Amino acid sequence: MSLNGRISELAAKHRHLDEQIAAEQKRPSSDDLTVKDLKRQKLKIKEQLRQLKAS
Repeated sequence: MSLNGRISELAAKHRHLDEQIAAEQKRPSSDDLTVKDLKRQKLKIKEQLRQLKAS
């Protein structure tokens, strides 16, 4: 996979996680652990994107 393809894939995953976080937080009985885990995943992807864009 090309560098641009990998960046696009990670960016899409990042957006998807953002949507999942928003949906989970809107629920009346949202699970804080789930939100925390999703945010951790999102941060990991953000870091990968930063590293790929720097190279």
